[in-house]
Parts: sequence; C-alpha cells; structure tokens
Amino acid sequence: MKTLIWQGITYQSLEYFTLREHENYTVESKIIGCYQNQIYSVDYKLIIDKEWNILEFQIESEINTVKSKMAGRKLYDEWEINNVINEDFKNFKFIDISLTPFTNTLPVNNLQLPENTSRKIDVIYIDILNQHIKPVQQQYTRKNINEYLYENLQNDFKANVLVDQKGLVTYYPELFKKIAEL
Repeated sequence: MKTLIWQGITYQSLEYFTLREHENYTVESKIIGCYQNQIYSVDYKLIIDKEWNILEFQIESEINTVKSKMAGRKLYDEWEINNVINEDFKNFKFIDISLTPFTNTLPVNNLQLPENTSRKIDVIYIDILNQHIKPVQQQYTRKNINEYLYENLQNDFKANVLVDQKGLVTYYPELFKKIAEL
C-alpha cells in the first residue's frame, strides 16, 4: 500500500491518495480545492490491472455545491461510460483525470519506455471542473529514469514530469508536487 498527498499548485488543492495492490491495483483518492471561483471536492476510485491498464473508474464531484457522478468500465476494446457505450473511445487504454497527477502514472508504467524514446497514446480526458469528457492524443518521452516529457498534442502543452521508482509523480511543474508519503 502507498499513501501520499499531492498539492495542486495552479488548482489550489490537496489530494489524499491511496494505492493498494491485490489481484489488481485499486486507487482511492480525495481532492479538495478552489480554482477561479469554483470550490470543489472530488472522490475517485480506479481499478487497474497489473499492466497498468485502467479497467474501471468512478468519480464523484461537487463543484460550488452541485454534485455529479461519472462511471466507466472497459468492455474488451470499448468503454461504457455512464451506462452508454461511447464509440469515440474504442481501443483507448488510458484515462486522464484533471485535478490529479496520478493518471500520468498509467502510461508511465504501462508503456515501459526505454530512455530517449517516445510514444503517442489516445486518452479519455475527463475535465472535472467543466464536467466534460473527450478523446485527446498525448505523447510521453522518457528522458531518464525518473523524468518524462509529457505533451498534449491537441494544445501544444508540454511539461517535464518527475516520477519516483513506482512511477508516481513527485513534481509536475506549475501543477502538482508530492508533499507527504507513507
């Protein structure tokens, strides 16, 4: 089991995160914060297989007292999200949840990139604050043992992300930093 706290720099947040390993990995996390006149809380739970493929997600959020829920599960090569199969996400292996650096761990650990190599991936992007979900393309380049260049290919956003030996983000410039760990 791994428990840690991430501080959201831009999103003025704290995340209490727990990763458990049994037959699969289970993540449970709580985030609270405020950003641009939005006070929010997020609880999410993820089920991940041993190759770091996301199998299921459940997200409950409250933004300025408005509550919402989102749930998804992978069915072979398709995704059922809120009880509807979404063809836009066929063959997608990864999700990216805004407000947390954890979902960067999924491609970091799954792709097993050698140093100085890159891979483009298709990702289900879940924008919590705007309550929006969409397909995006991202690219990860392993710069060295603990550093990856993350690129969002839709908007040219780039960041050099530092990770620990488990692939968990320790520092994501201007967005997140790990401030405590058990």
